[in-house]
This record gives sequence, C-alpha cells and structure tokens, in this order.
Amino acid sequence: MKATNFDRYLKEQLSDPAFARRFKQAGQAWDVALQIAALRQRAGLSQKELARRVKTSQQQICRLESPGYEGHSLSMLRRVARELSARVRVVIEPEEAAGVNGVAETSAIYRTKRSRSRRSDRAKNPRN
Repeated sequence: MKATNFDRYLKEQLSDPAFARRFKQAGQAWDVALQIAALRQRAGLSQKELARRVKTSQQQICRLESPGYEGHSLSMLRRVARELSARVRVVIEPEEAAGVNGVAETSAIYRTKRSRSRRSDRAKNPRN
C-alpha cells in the first residue's frame, strides 16, 4: 500500500521523542474513552443513567468518554466498570517492551462479551 502524505508526516513527527510520547498517551486515552462508551451503549444506558448508578455527574461520564481526557482515577474507572459488568486491568511495562511505532500497545477490543445477565448480578449483589 502506498504511503500517504499524512503517513510520511506522522513518521517524521514520531522521530521526535516528545511527540512520540504525547502521541502514545493520546492513543491510550482514546482506547479508554472508546471502551467506556462501547460498554455503556452495550448495557443500554445513557450517560445520565450511568452517572446516577455510579453516583457522579453526567458531565463526569462525558469526560471519561472524551478521547482528550487524561484525568482518569482508578477508583472511578472501577466504579464505572462495576456498573457495566466489566473489570479494570492496568499493565505497566518497561518502555522497551512497548510497540516500536509509538501507538497504544495493542488494539483494544470494543465489543465485549458479558458473562452474566444484569438481573443475575443484582440478585447476587443487591444495591441500594
């Protein structure tokens, strides 16, 4: 496949370590945002409904689903994941183990498989 002007430009920009670092961080934030939005939609919830269940504001859910947001807290991600029948996994690895191209390490899977129904979850873990 023939490289586009953008491909050549991006390759040139990624040779700058500072740009490559920012580019990688943006890719990770994008992955988190898309995963949260996909899980929420799969659960059939609006941002407002998810916010009510997590006991936060709709604006906070909107921020979490924004690719530019980098203020994620582990506790908030866990609360959101719990309501979406998901789990949070964090991997910290040496930089040399990361991908060569400076993009987020692996492609995230946005279509998720739920292991149990929400109804059976509520029966096992009743909430207020």
